[in-house]
Amino acid sequence: MTEVKRQAAERALAYVEDDMIVGIGTGSTVACFIDALAAWKGRIRGAVSSSEQSTAQLKAHGIDVIDLNSAGPLSLYVDGADECDPHKRLIKGGGGALTREKIIAQASQRFVCIIDASKQVPILGHFPLPVEVIPMARSLVARAILADTGGQPVWREGTVTDNGNWILDIHNLRIIDPVKLETELNQIPGVVSVGLFARRPADVVIVGGEPVQVL
Repeated sequence: MTEVKRQAAERALAYVEDDMIVGIGTGSTVACFIDALAAWKGRIRGAVSSSEQSTAQLKAHGIDVIDLNSAGPLSLYVDGADECDPHKRLIKGGGGALTREKIIAQASQRFVCIIDASKQVPILGHFPLPVEVIPMARSLVARAILADTGGQPVWREGTVTDNGNWILDIHNLRIIDPVKLETELNQIPGVVSVGLFARRPADVVIVGGEPVQVL
């Protein structure tokens, strides 16, 4: 599996250009991409990172990490996913970085998603949907989600996001209309971000394997 992730990560280098600031996601496949990006450290201006984990790895390779407020709009964002449907809509947040990932994706002209074939699904929802919540609103949000969707919220105990918040993982969903669900969940008071990337899906999906697929 590591080799498949490496294949997808290296293929994503084709979208990197000289003097670019690259948006960087989080996770094991992205870690492979950061390792590959190290060869570009003298040619790119730096990176905008979605997590402390990715920031540490970028800095270890000598790649400058730039605040998004200073970087402005980005040309490229590279990240993985926990699920990807045929319309390039995603579930993300298994690593807990969904809010910053969503912000950088929204700020980027092109979103390249790198995955292995096991992440491809016909309908999103088998992977529990992460929702980042303000800690004091955890129970309120959980009750609202249960009532509105029928999904089963489970608190990811022991996990605190880089933003200081908590995560609910929503089980038993079959997401027929991801854009609608994303919009509805965002309206619940106490929700910070939803791990559905449907309103802003990926532009390109690279699937590692033999051969590598570019969708």
